[in-house]
Amino acid sequence: MAKQWPLLVLILRDPSTAMALTQSQWDLLLRQARHADLLAHLHVLMETQQCVSKLSAGVQQQLISARQLAAKQVSAVQWEVDCIVEALRSAEIEPVLLKGAAYVALELPVARGRLFGDVDVLVARELIEHAERAFLLHGWLSSDMDTYDQRYYRRWMHEIPPMRHLKRGTVMDLHHNILPDTARLKPNPAKLLENACPSKIAGARVLAPIDMFLHSATHLFHEGEFPHGLRDLVDLDGLLTYLAVTQHDFWPKLIARAVELDLTRPLFYALRYCSRLLHSSVPTLVWTELEAHRPPPALLTLMDALFDRALMPEHASCETLFSGMARTALYVRSHFLRMPLSLLLPHLAHKAFRRRFPDESEGEKTGP
Repeated sequence: MAKQWPLLVLILRDPSTAMALTQSQWDLLLRQARHADLLAHLHVLMETQQCVSKLSAGVQQQLISARQLAAKQVSAVQWEVDCIVEALRSAEIEPVLLKGAAYVALELPVARGRLFGDVDVLVARELIEHAERAFLLHGWLSSDMDTYDQRYYRRWMHEIPPMRHLKRGTVMDLHHNILPDTARLKPNPAKLLENACPSKIAGARVLAPIDMFLHSATHLFHEGEFPHGLRDLVDLDGLLTYLAVTQHDFWPKLIARAVELDLTRPLFYALRYCSRLLHSSVPTLVWTELEAHRPPPALLTLMDALFDRALMPEHASCETLFSGMARTALYVRSHFLRMPLSLLLPHLAHKAFRRRFPDESEGEKTGP
């Protein structure tokens, strides 16, 4: 029996079919897109089909409002990046922007209609303390975490605790790598920084195009929570479409770089689920080259079952009997990917104890 995909996935695959939808189907589509943070992206797709004006007034209003919000967020990200550059100038540090902020800084097509949360910044490990001090002087404060979580972040994670600006309330994640040192995969951050490129925002750099795709793939398929999973997969699909046209020898260079950075498994998953869910075009030769990095058949069957569910919008119409179980399983998997059992078990035991017996002197804070 053929799998029944949510309506939003079908429209993402083929936007031209949207004009045949009934009003009730449009109502469902808008609800699914809103839960996936893809409502503004849906407006972009309808623009490409030159059919916005043909939609009902109610549908047009929701799509246009979402697009206006996305445009305001792009302006806010640009302003925030300018503030970040200014804060780091005194420390003579040039930040490397990651994910959404990088898409904006390069004015990539994937930034059109995209909603944003925090701003992610990468600096060399030896500069992390200097960067943090510079941000503190310019109004960013470290997250309100207890002592254990602060120590956990700074000792084991690939970033310091998130920083929030005192006045603007904006959140920034300051990274020194794209995966924790304790993770099973070991990408070398020095190689990422060496290949970083200038952006269209003065004083800020971005990862090289292929590295940008690999980082986005790694982020999605190593995370344990998927509130924006489908949106992030749409980002990957958009990056593929853009880079395959603009980058010379994109596909062989992509595979070679994934091997060099020890990121072939995230690359495989990114290409598989872009192809499987969104019908992204991936050359046959690429699948042949990635065959050696393909998971065993039983594991791949399991991962299909998990990601097919976890990447869907968290809307009632997209939920199945096993959606919750899939998200829980992938959350557990993310922890196993981040650290060995010798570190993971004491960490989970501590967190469980703290939830059961919170320390009233410090308060129970949110942490990893």
